[in-house]
Amino acid sequence: MITSKTPRLDLHGEEVAVVYSLVTEFINDNYKMGNKEIIIIHGKSTNILTKEVHNILQSNKLVAKYALNNWNVGETIIYLK
Repeated sequence: MITSKTPRLDLHGEEVAVVYSLVTEFINDNYKMGNKEIIIIHGKSTNILTKEVHNILQSNKLVAKYALNNWNVGETIIYLK
């Protein structure tokens, strides 16, 4: 269940070149802590970060599923295994 305490990673202003490292580390850390739901904030302007984040999530073995937040398409909700 998503709450205000759900871990979030805000990628606003980040370079595409460092997004892989940030997202992978964020997923690994939260998996180790036992968190099942996390949020990545990528913004909704040009979709460059959104596409990059979704490419990373698609190939990450710790991710069970992910989807854009229906209430805020600038966020992706990730469910970890």
